[in-house]
Amino acid sequence: MVDFGGWDMPLQYGSQLAEHHAVRRAAGVFDVSHMGIVDLHGTRARAFLELLLANDIGKLTVPGGALYGCMLNETGGIIDDLIVYFLAECSFRLVINAGTRASDIAWIRRHAHIFGVEVLERTDLAMLAIQGPAARATTATLLSDHGAHAALDLQPFCACAIDAWFVARTGYTGEDGFELMLPVADATRVWGELNSRGVTSCGLGARDTLRLEAGMNLYGNDMDEDTHPFESGLAWTVAMKSPARRFIGREALEAILAGGSQRKLVGLLLEDPGVLRRHQTVLVPQLGEGDITSGGYAPTLERSIAFARLPAAAGDAVQVNVRGKLLNARVVKRPFVRFGKSLVH
Repeated sequence: MVDFGGWDMPLQYGSQLAEHHAVRRAAGVFDVSHMGIVDLHGTRARAFLELLLANDIGKLTVPGGALYGCMLNETGGIIDDLIVYFLAECSFRLVINAGTRASDIAWIRRHAHIFGVEVLERTDLAMLAIQGPAARATTATLLSDHGAHAALDLQPFCACAIDAWFVARTGYTGEDGFELMLPVADATRVWGELNSRGVTSCGLGARDTLRLEAGMNLYGNDMDEDTHPFESGLAWTVAMKSPARRFIGREALEAILAGGSQRKLVGLLLEDPGVLRRHQTVLVPQLGEGDITSGGYAPTLERSIAFARLPAAAGDAVQVNVRGKLLNARVVKRPFVRFGKSLVH
């Protein structure tokens, strides 16, 4: 057990490697109840989210739709990344990170009151992530026939309410699956029933290697309030096309775009024996240095990978200082793995 965002969390239940492979090959379950679930209610909830998020909430037109995006501060720094679910025109649900939970809610409330939007932290709900190629079919066996059909009919990045459960086809592993938001009283029973159906209990260790292979950022490692989306591999989450859509941090991002971002976040594939770790220095020929933000051994690839923030003009070949020794690494596109298959060569 380790401290994670103020929570006691399991690093692993048994073999971290076995947990990782279970998700890639079958199904694993993670307790992600440390994530914050926040419901917004009010006639101006959509207008509020237009201000709050760098991504465009106008993309959500059908109830159940989900959108990934960032909350920015006035300088364009990333306060947090989150998922917002469209429940009804006056009702939305946010899922925020554990480590920024208190500050996120304070920030949200600070701006929500201007719009008359109610902010409700759902501490009555637990959250379980069931991920892997067999995850959806196995989870459906816990539901009634009607509920199972509704869950299995969900499109990626969509959600629906099934009795007291909120079932979302989202995840943080690069595999298909569900994230269940359910009453706290149901969580232990559901976990046991999933185990009895062959779903492997998984901890933070496997969660990190899976998200790393999947090319998914971790808040506090790969982005924070001192970095902006364009240098964090998140330009795709910023909706700038409509000049009329003003959101917090837009002016700062416009200035960055005008001058060009000086850094970029890339994937690294280690070419020499060794392991890449956070904070190792990356040497970029003729351009200076960069820094690894996340790194480790990738069980699916059986080699070491990393994310690194490098000068924007960096090419494909770099070197990493690993304990005083310069090792060769190659810049590659993220993700490294998707649906259990390697995307790097």
